[in-house]
Amino acid sequence: MYTLSRKRVIKYQNHKKGHYFCDMKNLIYILTIIVIISCKESDNRSVITQEAVVEITDATIEIIPVLTDSISVRALDYGNGNYWYAGNKGSYGSINPSTGTPTRGVIKLNEDEEVEFRSIATTPNYTYILTAGNPALVYKIKQEDEAVELVYSEVEERVFYDSMKFWNDDEGIAMGDPMGGCFSVIKTYDGGETWGKLQCTEMPDYIPGEAAFAASNSNIKILGDDVWLATGGAMARVMYSNDRGSTWQVYNTPFIAGGEMTGIYAIDFYDKNLGVIMGGDWNNKDDNKYNKAITYNGGESWNLLSNGEGPGYCSDIIFIPETNGKELLAVGSQGIWWSKDQGATWKKLSDEGFYTAQMVNSTNGYLAGNNRISSFNIVRK
Repeated sequence: MYTLSRKRVIKYQNHKKGHYFCDMKNLIYILTIIVIISCKESDNRSVITQEAVVEITDATIEIIPVLTDSISVRALDYGNGNYWYAGNKGSYGSINPSTGTPTRGVIKLNEDEEVEFRSIATTPNYTYILTAGNPALVYKIKQEDEAVELVYSEVEERVFYDSMKFWNDDEGIAMGDPMGGCFSVIKTYDGGETWGKLQCTEMPDYIPGEAAFAASNSNIKILGDDVWLATGGAMARVMYSNDRGSTWQVYNTPFIAGGEMTGIYAIDFYDKNLGVIMGGDWNNKDDNKYNKAITYNGGESWNLLSNGEGPGYCSDIIFIPETNGKELLAVGSQGIWWSKDQGATWKKLSDEGFYTAQMVNSTNGYLAGNNRISSFNIVRK
């Protein structure tokens, strides 16, 4: 058996120790170089980022009339390259944003009876419009040739639908005022050919005096499988479903409530966590307290925004596309408001009143209101 002498063992250990110290020196040297390079790269990235960021401090708006008529348009949506609208006197149509040319249609129950549309939903191939009063009627418009088909009818003295949204050509949901102890919620899975109304046992408990507002087709928001419904009147609450309306939860808000025309008029979400609500008191439109709020957890809790500052009553609010959830646009009969910081501060862009707004990019969109539809451009500074 071969064994090392003590002298050779010490020499071997010293030899390894020398290599160890040598390796440590090399390692420290290499790490130092890496740190220096990383710091330089980090500094370079920081400089590039700072140079690329342009702080938006101000904005103005240019409003261009597109359609002027003796109709009130509260329902506006974008789909398949066109803006679609629906209003009172049975009016509906589409506008090509490239040309600004509108099409017009009229639906009547008979020669003397007109219907009022306040809800609209566009899908890749169809546009659905819904009346607000009794009877509740859903019409399906084929965008290819604008053929119109009645696909739903509900006759009841208390019926009043407020908003409607569709996920795709086939699946949609509409919300109406309470009937029989709960909010009226109808759903379709076959393009409107058949509809089912949710039972009160499937919906959150109804608070007497609670209602919804058909001010701008804006008290429903759908995003993926998530659905949010906003209420007003005696209570201002948000009802939430994460499975397209099969099951529901209800969340309270710090919003103004208790009056016949108080509460949430519009709701929008940037993603499943970040959302805003807007509304107020229709009878006191200048009141800007307890009328706007934000959530960061999908609606479970809400924080008031710029309470006592910024816009009063507004009937619609949207996250402006392509701004990473930072910019908001709020509209109402009192004018148009813009926020660059998620509602912390606001600038009034115009005194012109509108009911609803739609945008497909950060600068261009359409507005609808009383007797008119207009396109608009936002210019930032």
